[in-house]
Amino acid sequence: MSWTPLGPSQPPPEPPPMPVAFSGNRNEFFRLIVRGAGLELVTVGFYRFWLATDIRRHLWSNTLVDGDGAEYTGRAKELLIGFLIALAILVPVYLAYFLAGLKAEEGQAFASTPLVAFFYVFGQFAIYRARRYRLTRTVWRGVRFWMSGSGWIYALQSALWGLLVGVTLGLALPWREAALERYKMRHSYYGDLQGSFEGTGWEFFKRGWWLWLLAPFALYLTIGAPFVYGAYKAIEWRWWVSGIRFGEVRLESTLRRSALIGLYWKVIGWIALLGLAFLAYLALCVFLVASMDATPIAEFFKTEAFAKSIPLLVLAGIGYLAFALSMNVVMRVYLMRDLWVRVLSSTIVHNIEAAANVTARGELANALGEGFADGLDVAGF
Repeated sequence: MSWTPLGPSQPPPEPPPMPVAFSGNRNEFFRLIVRGAGLELVTVGFYRFWLATDIRRHLWSNTLVDGDGAEYTGRAKELLIGFLIALAILVPVYLAYFLAGLKAEEGQAFASTPLVAFFYVFGQFAIYRARRYRLTRTVWRGVRFWMSGSGWIYALQSALWGLLVGVTLGLALPWREAALERYKMRHSYYGDLQGSFEGTGWEFFKRGWWLWLLAPFALYLTIGAPFVYGAYKAIEWRWWVSGIRFGEVRLESTLRRSALIGLYWKVIGWIALLGLAFLAYLALCVFLVASMDATPIAEFFKTEAFAKSIPLLVLAGIGYLAFALSMNVVMRVYLMRDLWVRVLSSTIVHNIEAAANVTARGELANALGEGFADGLDVAGF
C-alpha cells in the first residue's frame, strides 16, 4: 500500500553549492613568467603575445568548476596579427592627434580636449571588443562562451557615465559600473545560456561608500593608498562575482575586504627593492665607465664624456629593460596569479546542473579588438 500526501507537490531541493578550485602550481607559473620576461627582452617585447597566451592557458586550465577546467583556445599569432593591423590604423591616428594637438594648443588652451575624448571612447570600444575575443576563446565542457552587442554603443554609454562620474566627483561610479556590466553580461552567452548581471549600483555604494571619504586622505598621505585601493578592489570583486548569472546558474563570492591589501603591499615592497638594485647597478656602471676613461668619478660627472658616453647609455638601457621586466614579473605573479587564486577561492557556484544541457552556439571573434586594446594600453589579461 502507498499513501500520497495531500496538497501540492514540493519542488526538489536545490543541489548544494559548488566551490571553485584552482589547481595550478605557483612555482610553475613563476618559471613561466620569468622565462617569458627573458624572451621579451631578447625579442624587444614581441614575445608578449605568446606570454599572454601561455598565462591565459595556465589560469584557464587550472580553474576547476565541478571538477572540470576551462580551456583557452586563443593563439599568439592571432594576437600578433590583430596588434599589427591595429597598429597600422593607430599610428596615423596618433600622428594626426599629435599634429592637431600642437596646432590646437597654439590657438587656444584645452582645444585638443575633443581629441582626448575621442581616444577615451575608442579605448572603451577596444576594451569591449577585447573581452569579446577572450570570451569566444574560452571553452568549458566542450561548449564555447561568446558575446554579441555593439562595442560602439558600449563606448558611448561608458563616455556618458564617465562624464557623470566626473561631475559627481566619483559618487556615480558604482552606478556606472553596474550599468556597463549589465550591458556586457546581457550580451554574454555560454552556448545558448544567456548571461545577466544582478548587481546594483546602490549595493556597490553601500559596501564601499566609506572609501570615497577616505580616498582624499589616502592620496595625501600616500601610505594609506594601498589600504584604500586594496579594500576597494576586494569590494568590487565580491560585488561583481556575486552578480553574475548564466540562466539559472549564479555565482557568489565571500571575499573579505582585507583579502587583497597584502598583495599590493608586496608589490610595493618588491618594486622598492628592485629600484634600489637598479640604482646600485647604475652606480656600478658609472664607476666602470669612469675607470675605463681613467677619470676620477667626482670629475667624470662634470665632463662631456658623461653625457655622451655610449657604453654608459647602453648599459643603462639594458639595466632599465631588466628593471621594467622584473616589475612585470612581480605584478603578474601577485596582481594576476595570486589575485586570481584569492578571488576564485572565495567563489561558489549555485545550481551548476542548469548548465548540463547547453547547446553550443556563437561564432569566433577576431583579435583586432584586443590589438586595439594593446595599442592603446588598455588590454586586460
